[in-house]
Amino acid sequence: MIPIAFDYVRPGTVDEAISALAAAGEDGKVISGGQSLMPVLRLRMAAPTTLVDIGSIAEMKGITDGGDHLVVGANATHYEVMNDALVKQHAPLLAQAAGTVADPAIRHRGTFGGSLAHADPAGDLPTVALALDATMVAKGPNGTREIAAKDFFVDYFTSALEPEEILVAVKVPKLGDGWSTHYEKFNRTAQAWATVGVAAAVKRQNGTITEARVALTNMGPSPVRASSVEAALAGAAATTDAIAAAAANAADGTRPTSDLHASAEFREHLAKVLTKRAVAQAAGV
Repeated sequence: MIPIAFDYVRPGTVDEAISALAAAGEDGKVISGGQSLMPVLRLRMAAPTTLVDIGSIAEMKGITDGGDHLVVGANATHYEVMNDALVKQHAPLLAQAAGTVADPAIRHRGTFGGSLAHADPAGDLPTVALALDATMVAKGPNGTREIAAKDFFVDYFTSALEPEEILVAVKVPKLGDGWSTHYEKFNRTAQAWATVGVAAAVKRQNGTITEARVALTNMGPSPVRASSVEAALAGAAATTDAIAAAAANAADGTRPTSDLHASAEFREHLAKVLTKRAVAQAAGV
């Protein structure tokens, strides 16, 4: 199907993009890699009057060292994220998860910021951002503000971005010594969205898990931290039995849906199984 006609604007700076978005009004839409938006346009599930293309804005590209965190430009592609030396060193969970996104063609075009702003609960990278306590940097007519990942993902395909704001970068904290991570997901085919996914980060000391972060993909209207699992793992021995006992709580407080791909009950089962695998891999047991 052919999309409905729209105006197209390609600004060269973030400020120009914000002005263009403001001028477009409530029917304006931001596009960068376009890997999520273009299918929606073709199906006429969205009909913006103006597309503001931010894909060529240089200040939104690149990955830099910010001291205790990495600054990932919103226009960094999945391919760039998964192959960046700084990301591999300081946030390997992000690199691993980016490598599971769709297929090579989409990873070369799709952007990190676009995936987060799209806020699809089946997306891999929003879950990883939540597990890593990332901070979103948004800019709009009223200036720049920072939004914690736990506050950024609001509902199905809904983020905390205001209508005239643009996600320009993401601050990803460095985990440091003692931490290890793993991303585990179940999907029907290699290119499909995650039926369920689990992002795990575990800190070990002398055979004990001193801290754990576990976030779940597609277990509700937005990515969710498995707080019951995290609490059960804190201070637990890094053993298969202790991890299995903690993982049994993975579905607590979640709201999975039933659809053509899986029932809610199957998703709850997957959450427990994948959490056990992800945590065990991260803990090295």
